[in-house]
Amino acid sequence: MPKIYIPTPLRKFTGNLSQVEIQGATIAEVLNNLSTDFPGLKNYLFSADGKIPSFINIFVGEDDIRNLNSEKTLVEKESVISIVPAIAGGSVDDVSFSKNELARYHRHIIIPEFGLEAQKKLKKSKVLVIGSGGLGSPLLLYLAAAGVGHIGIVDFDIVEDSNLHRQVLFGVSDLGKPKVEAAKERLESINPYIQIKAHNTQFTSQNAMELVAEYDVIADGTDNFPTRYLVNDACVLSGKTNVYASIFQFEGQVTVFNYVSKAGERGPNYRDLYDAPPPAGLIPNCAEGGVLGVLPGIIGSLQALEVIKVITDVGEPLSGKLYTFDALSFQSRTFAIKRRDTNPLNGKNPSLFELIDYEQFCGMKAVDRKGKEIKVEDFLLAKANGEDFQLIDVREPEEHLEKNMGGELIPLGTIMDHAIKIETDKKVVIYCRSGKRSSSAIQQLEDKFGFTNLYNFKGGILEFVDFENSKLTEK
Repeated sequence: MPKIYIPTPLRKFTGNLSQVEIQGATIAEVLNNLSTDFPGLKNYLFSADGKIPSFINIFVGEDDIRNLNSEKTLVEKESVISIVPAIAGGSVDDVSFSKNELARYHRHIIIPEFGLEAQKKLKKSKVLVIGSGGLGSPLLLYLAAAGVGHIGIVDFDIVEDSNLHRQVLFGVSDLGKPKVEAAKERLESINPYIQIKAHNTQFTSQNAMELVAEYDVIADGTDNFPTRYLVNDACVLSGKTNVYASIFQFEGQVTVFNYVSKAGERGPNYRDLYDAPPPAGLIPNCAEGGVLGVLPGIIGSLQALEVIKVITDVGEPLSGKLYTFDALSFQSRTFAIKRRDTNPLNGKNPSLFELIDYEQFCGMKAVDRKGKEIKVEDFLLAKANGEDFQLIDVREPEEHLEKNMGGELIPLGTIMDHAIKIETDKKVVIYCRSGKRSSSAIQQLEDKFGFTNLYNFKGGILEFVDFENSKLTEK
């Protein structure tokens, strides 16, 4: 027999049944038999003239019967029929959906544990996504597709070609555009029923509280420690839930910070997991250490799932739990996290805590500052002309042994302790794998010791190898 899904507001007439099986060859027959079995439904399913009222939509599978043959629409034994009120009571009854929206979210609404009420919560919600890169791309795509009504995006970067292997929000036509503008355009093309607000700015201690205040849930898709601590602290001080994710090479993490349970208990935050950042240079970011392109898609999708669970109160969010995923072994593990008394944000009055200089706290820059660079061609020309300069390799010893350009090895993690080895009266060229660690080394040396003669080898040893291979190809 055809199966009928009953919406939450009407389940009081079916003994709280979310689905029933009713005989009938057409929609009219099925609804008549349904109202016979459950008389309380009759006034909702039929108007005085015996027609289906305008505030009720009926779907057969994914198709609105108004686009088929209305009440005369034929149904099969395996048909799935859904009753979807256009206006329903509940805690968010100020939210309504158009006919097209109901059709779009139909597969959400027919889930008994989700239903129209959860979809209304999504439409009413406001989510701020900080970072629109590897994690932010799938996160934003799925939040928009799911029907989150108000989405804010914070990013100040532009779309580059190196982004495209993992940042699926963007295409070749977006190269050179501000990420937030390209993201806004793409998301609006996916779902025209939601609002997207682009914040083309860096997330800083100066604007964090103002940005966070506009939204209900914050999703952290950042890629550096200063901003992660800043996002966490701003969320705790604002009382906002922070849905967190991070990735590196083949591994990912997901959790939910600062979540208030239905029992009114506040969950742990980022400082309960990591009370202090690692030393600068010890853990490279994705630009330096690399990341498998599909991994952010997996982890960002899980992050979107947690955002949706937090908004709708459906399921159990990962509050107090750290989920980890290893793509190489396809193993996942979940670890318990607890609030700690040593966390300064867990005191009786966390409002006494103030946002700090997070770059100083972490000993690293949130954003790489553009300094002087030297291209591979100019470097080789200077070398051929006998120009006097010092060459320094800031990679790790095993990397240096595998392939190097003849530079003196001073790993990034130790360079501040060996600044005395760096010349001050001639050009100093510093290189690493891709140019990221060397850029970080230069920033640290310039900030602390005032060096003015440091040049970053653009593209690092990867660019050097590519150049060598291109010359061999030409021969």
